[in-house]
Amino acid sequence: MERLKILVVDDESRMRKLVRDFLTKSNYEVIEAEDGARAVDIFFEQNDIALIILDVMMPNMDGWQVCREIREYSKVPIIMLTAKSEEQDELQGFGLGVDEYISKPFSPKILVARVEAILRRTSQANVDEVMEAGGILINKAAHSVSVEGKPIDLSYKEFELLTYFVENKGIALSREKILNSVWNYDYFGDARTIDTHVKKLRSKMGEKGELIRTIWGMGYKFEVNE
Repeated sequence: MERLKILVVDDESRMRKLVRDFLTKSNYEVIEAEDGARAVDIFFEQNDIALIILDVMMPNMDGWQVCREIREYSKVPIIMLTAKSEEQDELQGFGLGVDEYISKPFSPKILVARVEAILRRTSQANVDEVMEAGGILINKAAHSVSVEGKPIDLSYKEFELLTYFVENKGIALSREKILNSVWNYDYFGDARTIDTHVKKLRSKMGEKGELIRTIWGMGYKFEVNE
């Protein structure tokens, strides 16, 4: 069985080694990054990271910013490590989409137990995450899409957008509702950004792009004639 890949991000090599040793004993593959900027590069290069363990205070880019950058494109589980144990920090972390919050010093065994619990929840959530509608096949676990059996290459946001349309098949969706669901509730931007993404998505889907119908003055609807 292929080992799940975990990205450990901390500027202290001693801390990375401690976490790596315990995770490796539990049969995880560990990749390390010594600062936030490197962590972001690795995440987008690898594209199969199952979970991230992320320190808050780091050079080049702190943990908060790393979380923001990754959450723009991915819902990968994130465990945040911090030297502080303040309520405000925890609230900030959860507001950014952090899944768990662990204060230093911590027990490595407890950390591994948290990792296993989160990955169990994630794998359960991925059960039956293969969806099909109108000749479009979406595999959420593999993050892949095929149209009439032919794979198509989508960006993170295009994938999430198409998935959201298929999950809400036959329902008229306003641009604001799409923004809230795909870009998250705290996204403050021009709702017309949806139009740009839909245009690119339709183009990549070929004839199947017509399944995404425009609801003038409102938004869009994914509709399949059964």
